Amino acid sequence: MANHVETNGLSVAEDLYAFVRDEALPGTGIDEQAFWAGAAALITEFSPRVQELLGVRDRLQEQIDEYHRSHGAAPLDPEDYEAFLRSIGYLVQEPGDFAITTDHVDAEIASVSGPQLVVPLLNARFAANAANARWGSLYDALYGTDVIDETEGRERTGGYNPVRGAAVVAHGRKFLDEHTPLAAGSHADVTAYRIADGTLVAETPEGPQGLADQGQLAGYQGAADAPESVLLVHHGLHVELQIDRSHPIGSGDAAGVKDIVLESATTTIMDLEDSVAAVDAGDKVSGYRNWLQLMQGTLTAEVAKDGRTSTRRLNPDRVYTAPDGSELTLPGRSLLLIRQVGHLMTSDSVLDPAGAPVPEEILDALFTGLGSVHDLRGPHAGHNSRTGSVYIVKPKMHGPDEVAVACALFAGAETVLGLEPLTLKIGIMDEERRTSANLKACIWEARERVAFINTGFLDRTGDEIHTSMLAGPMVRKADMRNSSWIKAYEDANVDIGLECGFSGRAQIGKGMWAAPDNLADMLAQKGAHPLAGADCAWVPSPTAATLHATHYHEVDVDARQAELAGKRRSTLRQLLTIPLGDPAGWTAEDRRNELDNNIQSTLGYVVRWVNDGVGCSKVPDIHGTALMEDRATCRISSQHVSNWLLHGVITTDEVEASLRRMAAVVDEQNASDPGYQPMSPAFDSEAFLAARELVLEGAAQPSGYTEPILHRRRAAHKHTDDLARNAS
Repeated sequence: MANHVETNGLSVAEDLYAFVRDEALPGTGIDEQAFWAGAAALITEFSPRVQELLGVRDRLQEQIDEYHRSHGAAPLDPEDYEAFLRSIGYLVQEPGDFAITTDHVDAEIASVSGPQLVVPLLNARFAANAANARWGSLYDALYGTDVIDETEGRERTGGYNPVRGAAVVAHGRKFLDEHTPLAAGSHADVTAYRIADGTLVAETPEGPQGLADQGQLAGYQGAADAPESVLLVHHGLHVELQIDRSHPIGSGDAAGVKDIVLESATTTIMDLEDSVAAVDAGDKVSGYRNWLQLMQGTLTAEVAKDGRTSTRRLNPDRVYTAPDGSELTLPGRSLLLIRQVGHLMTSDSVLDPAGAPVPEEILDALFTGLGSVHDLRGPHAGHNSRTGSVYIVKPKMHGPDEVAVACALFAGAETVLGLEPLTLKIGIMDEERRTSANLKACIWEARERVAFINTGFLDRTGDEIHTSMLAGPMVRKADMRNSSWIKAYEDANVDIGLECGFSGRAQIGKGMWAAPDNLADMLAQKGAHPLAGADCAWVPSPTAATLHATHYHEVDVDARQAELAGKRRSTLRQLLTIPLGDPAGWTAEDRRNELDNNIQSTLGYVVRWVNDGVGCSKVPDIHGTALMEDRATCRISSQHVSNWLLHGVITTDEVEASLRRMAAVVDEQNASDPGYQPMSPAFDSEAFLAARELVLEGAAQPSGYTEPILHRRRAAHKHTDDLARNAS
């Protein structure tokens, strides 16, 4: 454990204390003594409240487990099951009609629909890239991915392939024709663009043409008669035609267009939770520092490429001349949200007066809140939010009481930080079963500060398995998406959000595309998210954000929400239908394949988490396909094995054999990494033992979460590494 500094009855890790004193407090106007006194009071008030919530979770789970034990293998009576859940307080009375009153919400959340990035905050390079992903090259996104196929000479070669480039340009012109059409003709026929009398004029062989809707012209850069860029707008998102006849691409384009740049990741979640491995004060300070520098606009990252090192900085705002001749400034960066941790974990970065680790969520509220003060007042004010709000995504809350405590914690943090009430907005992750089943009541508790709800299919599936662990064996993992509760869950999230007045005031979001290299499939499928009425959906990279942005041009989300408003397309009973499988229909090969799939997924993720501190990365699945994995995917795989083991679908011996067999597979998949530490043949590393513990003891983990085991094993691994370094 790191050295600690005593202050106001708290024991604070030295590096955290120094960070607050030397970096975070200066410029805020907050007195150091007053800050730590306020922190101590907040910890004293909320530590027992958080522990009480966790006790309620345990009590409810014990009662649900006993219910399933007493009913055995008999088919579940839906009416009796629902009545039982109400009797124990798992289900609460749904409030009557109301509308949220959240105020001072930035347009990117309140009224502009677009892609949303989620990025691990501990990685400064990733964080800077994501913040800069507000604008993305459509040409690059098409050329560098599988969206443009590699047949008929369109291969991605080492150098520039003009045949592939021509396909990219044709795709781009098609996009313009569909969403910013000319009054007549095609953008493919344009030989020059110019601005005349506040309108766009496109020169074509058939004569000049204007836009079909001149209201789509938002601005330009350069001279009106020979603009360097033309800015268009559609469905609230901007499209920039970049013109440069001296550029290698522009020189071969009839209109001189070198690129089409799309407004892409309008919002980004900087993540301190599932995609990071933060197990000690040093890790936490790294995250807090990156957030502080993002709020100050000073974050930089060194990037090495092709033997050269460069410094990546945050993009400035973009300035244009509006059609009426006035100046138009647009944000150069994504609007940033911060995902803090949930109620479960504690951190020894700060010890309370009794010497106990403090709930980590209290520290996140205080220290990311302190960093956000720099965006609210002082020389850096307005770098992120232009309305004076802080957007906090709150994960893994179970029901309305937990939402209420989170809101109370934010109110307490506002007092410590000297912020106006309701400055700290809350995003409710609808990713736990008790929240889904009581979503309207959860929103009611946060009605004055909620700015976001989102379906998190992965964690939601993990909780679905764990909550009903004793009900019976679950369907195979791939079949979970076809379960009746999934559609009910996804529909209800949108329907209830609209019912509570989210449209035009808050975001309704959908989950992640998990295959970052399969973007042709993403382009074909992810349009379903805006079509479902979602204002945003998660993507794994800036490139994916640019491609996903095209979906928000295809779908008018505002119009779609108006169509869906007033409807409830699902029932609570559908939501509560447990996805039980039929083991009698599974062959021995089916069971082994499912087991190996889950074990390989668990090992592949855990070995990077424990050994390298990587909380989210592309992990090859059992077939070698790279998938984005984080703790939520690990939760599903490990809980699924625990469920089948509990119900005798597989045996402990089979699990042990699979662990060893799949460890060798994962080792082979990582063999090209010179720093990789193999798990086989010893099978005694902290990483291997963590994965083994997750699957063999998963049923006993709180809500099926992976954090307690992963944190303990990662900390032990870091301690061993430290000892080895000191010895050398």
